[in-house]
Amino acid sequence: LSVSESMLERGGLGQLAAGTRSARMASTRNSRRWKRGMSNPLSRIATRVAYGASQLPRIAWYVGHGLAMRRLAEEARRRDSGTARQRAQTNAPVPDRRRLYADMAMLLWQDLANVEAGLYPLPVDHDGSLLTLLHRSRLFFEDLPEIYRRRKSGGRREVLNEKTAGKRPRYYLQNFHFQSGGWMTEESAKRYDTQVEVLFNGTANAMRRQALPQLREVFAGRDQRKLRLLDIGCGTGRFLDLVKQTWPRLPSLGLDLSEPYIEYAKRHLKRWSWINFVVGNAESIPAPDASYDAVTSIFMFHELPPKVRRIVFGECARVLKPGGRLVLIDSLQHGDEPDYEGLFDLFPQNYHEPYYASYTTEDFGAIARACGLTHIRDVKAFVSKVMVFDKPLLT
Repeated sequence: LSVSESMLERGGLGQLAAGTRSARMASTRNSRRWKRGMSNPLSRIATRVAYGASQLPRIAWYVGHGLAMRRLAEEARRRDSGTARQRAQTNAPVPDRRRLYADMAMLLWQDLANVEAGLYPLPVDHDGSLLTLLHRSRLFFEDLPEIYRRRKSGGRREVLNEKTAGKRPRYYLQNFHFQSGGWMTEESAKRYDTQVEVLFNGTANAMRRQALPQLREVFAGRDQRKLRLLDIGCGTGRFLDLVKQTWPRLPSLGLDLSEPYIEYAKRHLKRWSWINFVVGNAESIPAPDASYDAVTSIFMFHELPPKVRRIVFGECARVLKPGGRLVLIDSLQHGDEPDYEGLFDLFPQNYHEPYYASYTTEDFGAIARACGLTHIRDVKAFVSKVMVFDKPLLT
């Protein structure tokens, strides 16, 4: 935005218009070349090989972490014998490993199909070098004994202390997932991406990418430089990285309550321009009414109390322009997938998620209507789903 404003101040409106026409012509040419290329069987094979070469080792890496984590947990339980925490229980159906892997495969096939359709480019996960991965792996395993201790003792509020009290909402100052530091420390930010990918068997980014086709519907045929996107609860910036891979000149803003996570996101996304970050509360988004073409939020709404959930949803509606779109990705809910019902009981027992139960029964369509938004569709993506809402055009 600052680039465009600077051009306008210098009387460069004609330059900006010419650049817009050139960008649209280049985008059309690239789209046509992409479609011609993908019609070539060799190009399709090359794309699939490249996709598999990047995604399959990544999944194996995080699945391996999960297996090691479960083995360490079993050893800890045997060591504690009679003092170990009671296992999480449910009477509802739980998918076996074969079903989970089959649904993971369906997600990856959809991800690849989106690439082949030209909805977004062949993804780059930017996980870093092998040394970086090993460092993050060490941080992950070092925190497991502390997580086990909190899970056993019920340590949920260690992050609430004299230093943090009053600086963030009380619902936020908790050790979500039983992790050290909650959302309040630099060390937590460094561990977060590994923890989430282990939880989802290496598919977290693939699930995040399922929001991109929903954004493309409203961005298609428009100059990305004249659009604006807001990502609330942006965390370490993983979703914004995927957005910038698809629309590199789309002005984007990441909003999060955690200063350490915002600082981490800035470092992680320093390769991109047209992007900014703000430490702020989504209950009062620091933006004017009708100022964004799209608002997104990934894996955040299940961590909000019901009342706050409604306030944040209303703020998203407020800052959306007429014709704008809100895209949420979060957990499946009760009734979405009958064979997964037991997971909705087990997850909050194994991970400290105090507002998850209320999330699984939340009627987001009703919340949307109360905020003046229209619920367009839900799209399942493994254990998550994409929820799409539009703000009607003014009549």
